[in-house]
Amino acid sequence: MNKPHLILSVSALLLTLHVSCSSVQKDPAAVKPLYTSDPVQFDSDDPAIWVNPADSSQSLVIGTDKNENGGLYVYDLQGKLIKDKVVKGLKRPNNVDVAYGLNLGGKKTDIAVTTERMTHKLRVFSLPDMKPIDNGGLEMFEGETKEMYRDLMGIAMYTDPKGQIYAIVGRKNGPADGYLWQYLLEDDGTGKLKASLKRKFGKYSGKKEIESIAVDNELGYIYYSDEQFGVRKYHADPAKGNEELALFAKTGFKEDNEGISIYKTSDSTGYILVSDQSANHFQVFNREGKSGPHDHELITSIPVSTNNSDGSETYSKPLNKDFQHGLFVAMSDDKTFQYYRWEDLAGKLLKINK
Repeated sequence: MNKPHLILSVSALLLTLHVSCSSVQKDPAAVKPLYTSDPVQFDSDDPAIWVNPADSSQSLVIGTDKNENGGLYVYDLQGKLIKDKVVKGLKRPNNVDVAYGLNLGGKKTDIAVTTERMTHKLRVFSLPDMKPIDNGGLEMFEGETKEMYRDLMGIAMYTDPKGQIYAIVGRKNGPADGYLWQYLLEDDGTGKLKASLKRKFGKYSGKKEIESIAVDNELGYIYYSDEQFGVRKYHADPAKGNEELALFAKTGFKEDNEGISIYKTSDSTGYILVSDQSANHFQVFNREGKSGPHDHELITSIPVSTNNSDGSETYSKPLNKDFQHGLFVAMSDDKTFQYYRWEDLAGKLLKINK
């Protein structure tokens, strides 16, 4: 006769525990976003920012929906979905990045590039119309046969001083050295896009995986998160060799070190933000180095409202009245992307672009 009351009491206890745990997870000091995007259908993962050269207030945020029937979602600067630009039917698009002025068919074209894990291809779309220009995709990691050695994950674009555009591509698994492959994207001579492998580089600890990759175009460096181990740094120019320049962000993370983005206070100064994913924080390191260009000192850790943030991106200049000192976009695990004003993240400690 007492069983219903017992069931009710247990249910109430579980509910109380759930509410209690949820309240513990919420940091009252967490910085709040100015906008939260419309949700993707399945699983938000990584954003990129395309700045409209004619009118920065019409810039776009492109985000991945990571699923076997996923896509690229395109948003305005208030996080509103632009439905006629959304690309559907991609086979687990993981990360996305943009580049400006690809010379294709005699025309300069801005591009969004995403990794399509299940087909082992890069997919390339023109901006801002999001039309495919890759003839069905560019094969990556050809010749690899080991398990998950061709399962694409991270992507970052590098434009060298000559205007040549490279894709630095990561994967779900790989060797202890040569985990990342770098491809030159160019016209094949007939107006079609091709990818030419230029080098294999990058150490890997074997602890988890390598997904987040970021490029500092002005200084010519590549950073990537060797998850649960640290952030590694290399030259972006293949001609400068494959020596590891720095290994930092090795301590103080709750679990994974993840998304990387760079806020630039000048051509050579600023901050490197690395997601402390399970802590819902972003750790901030100096871009220029403390005692040398590869001595990246921890400055602070910023609590944010994103939950389990994987991918992120930063733009350091004015865009519109909302984002007068830059925009920081971070994925949250509720299928959204959160938009932050840089000054809200910077507080009194970090510098802002005027």
